[in-house]
Amino acid sequence: MEFANPKILWLLTALVPLVAYYVWRSRQGGATIRISSVESLGTAPKTVRYYLRHVPFVLRIVALALLVVALARPQQIEHRTKTNAEGIDIVLAIDISGSMLAGDFRPDRLSAAKEVAASFVADRYGDRIGLVVFAGEAFTQSPLTTDQPTLQTMLGRVRSGIIEDGTAIGNGLATAINRLRESDSKSKVVILLTDGVNNRGEIAPLTAAQIAKDMGIKVYTIGVGTRGEAPYPVMDDDGNVIQTVMMKVEIDEQMLRTIASETGGEYFRATNKQTLAAIYEQINTLEKTRVEVEEFTIAHEQFVLYLVVALAALLLEFIIKRIILKRIP
Repeated sequence: MEFANPKILWLLTALVPLVAYYVWRSRQGGATIRISSVESLGTAPKTVRYYLRHVPFVLRIVALALLVVALARPQQIEHRTKTNAEGIDIVLAIDISGSMLAGDFRPDRLSAAKEVAASFVADRYGDRIGLVVFAGEAFTQSPLTTDQPTLQTMLGRVRSGIIEDGTAIGNGLATAINRLRESDSKSKVVILLTDGVNNRGEIAPLTAAQIAKDMGIKVYTIGVGTRGEAPYPVMDDDGNVIQTVMMKVEIDEQMLRTIASETGGEYFRATNKQTLAAIYEQINTLEKTRVEVEEFTIAHEQFVLYLVVALAALLLEFIIKRIILKRIP
């Protein structure tokens, strides 16, 4: 509760001398008459009029106090905020080829990529995020959505070996671009993560990059893998790991740099899980969702209630004084 004219409340102090004067006058006694004896008056029963004799004054004081409060314009203040969020549409394109099971990340590259991506998704409230996976071909694991629990579930189901092996980077990027084709968002981003060299697919990576550029889609590229050699799994026909061999890590960094440069993004190299997490954090900082918060206040006037109660008190005072306690001159 607040008052639009709080200084008017000082008028309440004027009621103090009125009360003091009434108390003093009541103690002085009113009009007097001469009678032979007052003994019978002491045992006389007290009527309702006796108990009501001070009520009119009390009602008048209450009415005057309420009128002063009404003049001060009491208000119920309601504070509201309106948030306008300009979200970003993001597609995560993740390589799930067999080499993503290499052990230079703990427990492997794909598991580390999924864990870090899940943390990234959790920080992107208000954004629509989609998920594309690719190996020898590419497909959409999840369309653009703001439903984080569902997206996290779909991300958790990502695994290697569900599609033909290989590294079709161009197809993966093109599929991610296709998910953004009908997006009306002002900011559209693809985060492309791979650990190899393009060796499959019908679409060249740089051709897909040109399409992204024409559509105003920014592509961040991440090369995953230690420098030098890494332990790669060797699998049998059933997809079971039978041994690990040390092999040279080959990532087409020049191509990934070109894709990022052509589309206005950046290229990053992740050599372990910690640097991968730092890369996603950096991208998270670079692609901030624009949020505008508008604060406004609504004042609900309350003076009418005080005014009505004051008038009711004055009416009740009139009834008690002029009717119930009516005096005969």
